[in-house]
Amino acid sequence: MKLTFHPFEVHKSVPLAISRGTQATSRGWEVRVLHDGIEGLGEASEFSIPGHEQTADTVQAALERAVPMLRSATPWQRVEVESMLRQHSIESSAINGIDMALYDWMGKSTEQPVWRLLGLSSEVRVANSVTIGISSPESAQQRLVRWLEVGVIRAVKIKMGGKDGVLEDQARLEAIKKLVPESTRIGVDANGGWSTADALTMCRWLAERGVDHVEQPTAPGDLAALRSVHYGSPIPVLADEACLTSRDIPGLAGACSGINIKLSKCGGISEALRMIATARAHGMKVMLGCYSQTSLGNSAANQLASLVDYIDLDSHLNLKRDPFVGCRFEDGYLHNRDLPGLGVTHA
Repeated sequence: MKLTFHPFEVHKSVPLAISRGTQATSRGWEVRVLHDGIEGLGEASEFSIPGHEQTADTVQAALERAVPMLRSATPWQRVEVESMLRQHSIESSAINGIDMALYDWMGKSTEQPVWRLLGLSSEVRVANSVTIGISSPESAQQRLVRWLEVGVIRAVKIKMGGKDGVLEDQARLEAIKKLVPESTRIGVDANGGWSTADALTMCRWLAERGVDHVEQPTAPGDLAALRSVHYGSPIPVLADEACLTSRDIPGLAGACSGINIKLSKCGGISEALRMIATARAHGMKVMLGCYSQTSLGNSAANQLASLVDYIDLDSHLNLKRDPFVGCRFEDGYLHNRDLPGLGVTHA
């Protein structure tokens, strides 16, 4: 099996501001595995969360280290390959790109979509949320208007936890609620930007206004704070930055209502499946999320759509130019293309 990778850079149509800063550009790699004349595609990309930064340089170095490891393997040895990469401490984003490419290869080899190989359904049950970053109430309304130009919006995620405090967070929500239909599901993500006291206050305030859930209200390293908010919140509290892989989930049981899975963060579809099974065993909700992925990365995650409660795979919808064509956004939902593998082609 031959592993190659090629860099690309994507630019957001609208920069996204969260509690930790603003991002407008992201670098990634198109990962390719070639075997028996069939090529599988995957995506590896840089991302940064507290204590777990994976830069362009570190991800590239990880992919370079992986090249000789795969030479004697075949795509059918996906489980062995993943185990080997983890034993050699390869970056999770690089593992994700390789794992994704192996699934794509298997689907193309058998002429079946990945969701079918996994025994899953193609039925779309969960609306895909679109994200509105930290900004003034007026700018938040303008961002929503731009999202409405993309298509029907059935779910919105509002970023909160910025330096201007909870009053500004509240004003942003009130402004957005003036423009969205009452049936729109609204979620909030503080990205660890609130204190425990503010988080408890906000969860109660948000519940009164029909907000469905809150992600990572407090700092990811403070499990006691997350637990306090979880017990005091009338709406579900989900962990994102505090949950990297399936190993983190047992320790989060009783401290939150659910988790946000991102393929770059956990290391691919294989680990995402373990996370879903572990979370369900602990009675927890599951969200599929993204960083700055293209249609390739989000189509891979969307293969698991029938297993989760929330879908937040909107990054490719906010790119000036997407290098790939994959799952389509229609009537507020993401639909996988009816093609073998991940159903992704080059733009």
